[in-house]
Amino acid sequence: MLALLALRAAIEEQVPAVGWGTLALLNAGLAQSKNRSGLAWFLVSLLIGPICTLLLVLLDSVKRKSAAS
Repeated sequence: MLALLALRAAIEEQVPAVGWGTLALLNAGLAQSKNRSGLAWFLVSLLIGPICTLLLVLLDSVKRKSAAS
């Protein structure tokens, strides 16, 4: 019984980290869809996840320069 309680406590400690990591992955995908660096936004999202999500939603897409100009 004690082992089950220890296992439950260990799982409950990991749940916020899994959610935060998932949010960082979603932010990276959102950043890439707006022509921004997915890796940079992923790393910043690990620190300030929900704020990055808000910024990404509010920011416009970056326009790429064409190679012909």
